[in-house]
Amino acid sequence: MTAFLAVDWGTSSLRGAWLAADGAVLEERAFPRGILSVPAGGFPAVFEECFGDWMQRPGALCLISGMAGSKQGWAEAAYCACPAGFADVAGACRWIVPGRVAIVPGLSCEREDTPDVMRGEEAQVFGALDLLGLQDGVLVLPGTHSKWVRVTAGRVETFATVMTGEFYALLRQHSILARTLPAAEGGLDGEAFDAGVALSLRSASLMQTAFSVRSLALFERRSGDWLASYLSGLVVGEELRSQQLAKVKQVIVIGSDALTERYARALATQGVRALRAGSAATWRGLWKIAATLPR
Repeated sequence: MTAFLAVDWGTSSLRGAWLAADGAVLEERAFPRGILSVPAGGFPAVFEECFGDWMQRPGALCLISGMAGSKQGWAEAAYCACPAGFADVAGACRWIVPGRVAIVPGLSCEREDTPDVMRGEEAQVFGALDLLGLQDGVLVLPGTHSKWVRVTAGRVETFATVMTGEFYALLRQHSILARTLPAAEGGLDGEAFDAGVALSLRSASLMQTAFSVRSLALFERRSGDWLASYLSGLVVGEELRSQQLAKVKQVIVIGSDALTERYARALATQGVRALRAGSAATWRGLWKIAATLPR
């Protein structure tokens, strides 16, 4: 590949990167044009407006990951069933413009007769592994809906979604706890966060530990800023408690600096080392998928 455009088209944002033949990022662009902002039938026009000049370059190829492949997106790209590797995902791409623009499928897996899905994270997982030179590992992609992924021999075997970020937002903004917490989200209080993680890991349920935010405030033992970080620790600790990490030595954490810092702290309390990967993982993953496309 000599001319490749990697695009991450999510619910609320649109990002793209122009990559060199070796996968190095040459240019990046970002727009507040997530799929929810695009009117019916408007995806080709938005794509042309944002990346049309890049696609005019000779031999340009584009792969798009994320919610653009959902039922609400540009065109639905059916989920690729796990276990799945580069070749499986590449072979299931949905071509919008044959040979030039394609949408990468998400992944699906079954656990206890219940389906789970991801869209966009698969590119990050493949990219992070390639950047770190690994073929096996446990990965977590923290966020509104965190994804815990297990990979063997370069193939995603299974994964699980945990609604940690959404539960935090609900408790933080719409529960009785909101009355004791500051309106604005401040910086991380490491001691408070660690205390929340520790309580969750030794307790039975977040349904019980969450009320401690209220009781600590009632007895004026802790400030609102401290309690916000403490609540974050409670929900992240609950997430870790639900994972089988007893034999895991390291976890690859993919995300923003703020989130990966929290997860690295929480994992350290269980003696698990965190390897961090950032936004470059998406571009690397799409580049590797493109290199695997059937010729």
